[in-house]
Amino acid sequence: MLPWSSELAGRLDEHSLESAVLRDNPLGDPHVRPLWVYVPPGYDSEPERRYASVYVIQGYTGAITMWRNRTPFRQPFVETADAVFAAGEAPPTIVVYVDAWTAYGGSQYVDSPGTGNYHSYLCDEVVPFVDRHYRTLAAPQHRAISGKSSGGFGAMITPMLRPDLFGALATHAGDALYEYCYIPDFAKAVRFLREYDGDITAWWDDFRGRTAFTKEADSSLLMLLGVAACFSAEPDGTPRLPFEARSGRLVPHVWQRWLDWDPVRMAERHADAVRSWRAVWIDAGTRDEWFLDLGAQAFDAELRRIGLPDERIHFETFDAGHGAIDYRYPLALAWLARRIAPGADRDEVSPGDAAPRPAGR
Repeated sequence: MLPWSSELAGRLDEHSLESAVLRDNPLGDPHVRPLWVYVPPGYDSEPERRYASVYVIQGYTGAITMWRNRTPFRQPFVETADAVFAAGEAPPTIVVYVDAWTAYGGSQYVDSPGTGNYHSYLCDEVVPFVDRHYRTLAAPQHRAISGKSSGGFGAMITPMLRPDLFGALATHAGDALYEYCYIPDFAKAVRFLREYDGDITAWWDDFRGRTAFTKEADSSLLMLLGVAACFSAEPDGTPRLPFEARSGRLVPHVWQRWLDWDPVRMAERHADAVRSWRAVWIDAGTRDEWFLDLGAQAFDAELRRIGLPDERIHFETFDAGHGAIDYRYPLALAWLARRIAPGADRDEVSPGDAAPRPAGR
């Protein structure tokens, strides 16, 4: 595996998108955002052809430039996604890389007075931009969304909230079943906040005034503050923690606001949307540090319970933790692309059909 970039068979276009809904956002983050759009081999030589599209969103603290990050003996997803189409493993598909960074490290892809209108940005600005400038098939049965961790959460909830736009998804270790993935970190946060007299804003001031991630508390408290800003901010934008910072006791009405965003619990409220989905890929590592394999199992079970046919779901767990599972992304991409391609019928593929596994896995 060569440790430098290779030429793509397709083309990656880099845009700057000026957002009206992110202008004057609560954190003062830029309202002009990078947006990458990949077109597959043959796009320029077949000017009459139209394509399905997959939108790719990132986990917490993920920024769009990180899609080019290269680790030893692995290629970045921009290249492995291109290889799916260069090798003919799936019908050619447009892939859209979306930026939703905030000063807290992420947006959870929701609209919130604490961070800004990132759900509206994705659905009402990014999607129309792509459909205007590229030869997409602008219908939910030909549009999917995919992500890992917080991006997996965004991939689960966006088709529930906007089934008019997205009819398929892939979630890799997506945030779900919150009593397991969040509550254990609340206890850790109470201990960390003792140094700051229970005041997370004091930690935030300290964090911004020094080199990031030089204290053990930093990763946990950044995630806590950021998710509170997304799920339980006051109307003036102030994040409310879902527990008492000194005792650790849950604050029921605030915690309920978090639970209302749990995809496992949301599915029943959006059952009609769920039953309309064309394809759902769900996976997670069995050693996930946030127990997101349990969340994946619960989400899978809930989708089947409310009536999404088995043949539209690919569910899989595998031996891994939360990190270094990027090799899963092109597998899901190929699987989705085959199911949202023009002319694809939801009964034409077998329930267990998945993209080929890389050697050695």
